[in-house]
Amino acid sequence: MSAVASTPSTTKTVEHFIAGRRTVGSGTRTGPIYDPASGRETGRVRFAEQSDVDAAVAAARAAFPGWAATTPLRRARVMFAYKALLEAHAGELAESIVREHGKVLSDARGEVTRGLEVVEFACGIPHLLKGEFSENAGPHIDSYSLRQPLGVCAGITPFNFPVMVPMWMFPLAIACGNTFVLKPSERDPSPSLLMAELLLEAGAPAGVLNVVQGDKVAVEMLIAHADVAAISFVGSTPIARSIYASAAREGKRVQALGGAKNHAVVLPDADLDETVEALTGAAYGSAGERCMAISVAVAVGSIGDALVERLAKRARSLKVRAGSDPDAEMGPLVTAEHLKRVREYVGRGASEGAELVVDGREHAANGDGFFIGATVFDRVTPEMTIYRDEIFGPVLSIVRAADLDAAIALVNANRYGNGVAVFTRSGGAAREFVARVNIGMVGVNVPIPVPMAFHSFGGWKESMFGDRAVYGAEGVQFYTRLKTVTSRWPSSEPIASNAFAMPTH
Repeated sequence: MSAVASTPSTTKTVEHFIAGRRTVGSGTRTGPIYDPASGRETGRVRFAEQSDVDAAVAAARAAFPGWAATTPLRRARVMFAYKALLEAHAGELAESIVREHGKVLSDARGEVTRGLEVVEFACGIPHLLKGEFSENAGPHIDSYSLRQPLGVCAGITPFNFPVMVPMWMFPLAIACGNTFVLKPSERDPSPSLLMAELLLEAGAPAGVLNVVQGDKVAVEMLIAHADVAAISFVGSTPIARSIYASAAREGKRVQALGGAKNHAVVLPDADLDETVEALTGAAYGSAGERCMAISVAVAVGSIGDALVERLAKRARSLKVRAGSDPDAEMGPLVTAEHLKRVREYVGRGASEGAELVVDGREHAANGDGFFIGATVFDRVTPEMTIYRDEIFGPVLSIVRAADLDAAIALVNANRYGNGVAVFTRSGGAAREFVARVNIGMVGVNVPIPVPMAFHSFGGWKESMFGDRAVYGAEGVQFYTRLKTVTSRWPSSEPIASNAFAMPTH
């Protein structure tokens, strides 16, 4: 794979993709696209207006009857072709992520791979859509179930995974027979167009996947649109809660994934070398801009001092550079505004009494990029702002706990319930932890327990609003609705006098 140029030589304009082609649209508003490593504006993205959203939904609505009637086997073949094209363009997608998001190239490649896994899962859609059949549910009566597509679905995705999170949504929705309108983040919009064009090349009809660029105005239009049947969202908890409430009032099916405050509980018997390396990647990978990032390490019992010492040493040695640098371990934050916000959190943590062991604000960046170093706080308590809030940056808070019971109580008291991990050599302790912790995704010596595509992703409590998780079997159920058929065909036997009554045996 070629090196990523940190600053493209020409300024680009990112447009919409509607009815199988790129289009400028009717909107006049635009937003900036930055190279986070240099801080320079490298392009503009056009924001959709009502007519653009209407056109995208209309294209999806027009494509739906024919696509829904396409056999699942033929839809699966489109997904197979799409998978091959995505693999061929994986380097291009990864480089686009680096240029607009800022994460290091190896992390961007991993993001593309994890998105591809959902496409692979969607290739099995003929099996996934099989219903159930009961012969002779009543006298000469058979009952069977069907899973049928919803119609036009919409996805609203965040900046931190501009390839993976959209692919959590639209490949499975489309494989199920729906059509789709994607509203990606305006901060890194370019990958969405390539993904849409490749699906068209794979054989999906025009209008099956559409992309409208924009901000919250486009989001509100999609939520209110009468022809949108379902909304999928990933972002912050306040917005997830609002979207869930608004879309549900409109009668839409909704899955809205919110924020997190993920804990890693480190027991005294944990392998410290492996644990520190795992926590470093989980806390500082992608500059902490992950909903599954570990932002709290719970040091149980006597392990606290040794854990802090080793984490601090590793945090200071972290190579914070442009994502295009092959030696980089952590890149910049996505925008100047977000950098300012994270720096303010570091200052507030120190002012509220946490012990600032490693201050990431001291990192000296080359140029004007949106860089901050890895930060480590010790002696953090649940009352502190840095513990309560999702910072979404490279800030790791260490909380001390006397024993496993205290650690579990701490995790369960948190308002978020996305992910959690425990590090231990004890199978009994791990089993107890898994059974008692009230979190949607749990890792045992695995710091970021994001499920594989054939399982489902979803948190508990204020980390998710809606009844169905993302991708996997839950995703199939979300993007389809159940129809149950009870049938009786004429037979040579005479019809009993009570044949049309509700069967009781």
